[in-house]
Amino acid sequence: MKTFTLDEAHSLLPVLESLLKRAIEGKEAAEKVESDLSALAQRIYLAGGMQVDVASVARQRAEMEGHLQRVRETVAEIDAIGVQVKDLDSGLLDFPCRIDDDIVLLCWRMGESAIEHWHTVEAGFKGRQPVDERFRRRSNSGNRPN
Repeated sequence: MKTFTLDEAHSLLPVLESLLKRAIEGKEAAEKVESDLSALAQRIYLAGGMQVDVASVARQRAEMEGHLQRVRETVAEIDAIGVQVKDLDSGLLDFPCRIDDDIVLLCWRMGESAIEHWHTVEAGFKGRQPVDERFRRRSNSGNRPN
């Protein structure tokens, strides 16, 4: 497992934020198409059947799948960097980090200006704590074992 120092994680934020935005936009676009298709299905049901433009529905389904594929590829790209996507809706990312011979997770959410929190693997987001001197000392030391 790749681990990051605080400085390394910070340096990746601009790229990761761009990737997250792409994934979130793709997810929202897919949800919009899905909503449109569900509304059509509801109209057909309420009308007891109706004439449907099958080619148009097929195009919409292909469009939705294209959006979902873009989301999957983008999340895979973030994962390949070594960063964990925890919640796409809120843009929550975790960066594995080695502190005091333990692996913990630096925690960042879209909209935050910097990585200011961490938590243990077990505690998750609810167990977030402020980044302390241990993380800053390690980032400045140049010691980067992976």
